[in-house]
Amino acid sequence: MADRILIKYENVELCQQEHIVLKDVNIEIMSGEFIFLLGKVGSGKSTFMKSLYAEIPVLDGEANVLDYNLLKLKRKEVPNLRRKIGIVFQDFQLLIDRSINANLEFVLKATGWKDKNAIAEKIHHVLKQVGMQTKGYKMPHQLSGGEQQRIVIARSLLNSPEIILADEPTGNLDEKTGKDIMDLLYSIRKSGTTVVVATHNLSWIDMYPGRVLVCEEEKLVDITAETISENINQMA
Repeated sequence: MADRILIKYENVELCQQEHIVLKDVNIEIMSGEFIFLLGKVGSGKSTFMKSLYAEIPVLDGEANVLDYNLLKLKRKEVPNLRRKIGIVFQDFQLLIDRSINANLEFVLKATGWKDKNAIAEKIHHVLKQVGMQTKGYKMPHQLSGGEQQRIVIARSLLNSPEIILADEPTGNLDEKTGKDIMDLLYSIRKSGTTVVVATHNLSWIDMYPGRVLVCEEEKLVDITAETISENINQMA
């Protein structure tokens, strides 16, 4: 699949509760890219990610995500946009009163799936993708933190998204389990899916080559070239 622009922001301004969080945002993100999003708490990482799926409105500039113009997006179009974006939460947000299979079935039915066989096949497929095909009958509390995060990634893959947004996906996990989750997210980009990971763990940047964006002083800055240069200098 040829590279194409999935996200394009020009002179975008983003606010939270009438407070400017990011301004003059200019960014293009292509299909199949792996993006790190860095920044201190409150710097705008979550605001930027939420704007991509129309949780937070874009107030100024030009903003296009998956061919949707966010400034002209109608409310009825929002579900269609969100079906093309998979979201991985740090705190899992699994329904604790039902099995893993039932969690995934709930999402599919909520997004318009009706055929029982197709639903079963899709659930098996995404669980196999994340190495959890034997765990579908279990309840969330019967799984470890790493296993629950794998299920959350499986859930994000249900509607074959073009973009996956992962907000601190390893924040609650030990180092080894966190690396397993990062390996999984990094492998997903090989299919052409763009993956955006907000993280505080700078060690991942050395282990998983990608673009590096940082939120600071109300700006979103691409520091990829600086990061590569620093790594080369450290190796010299």
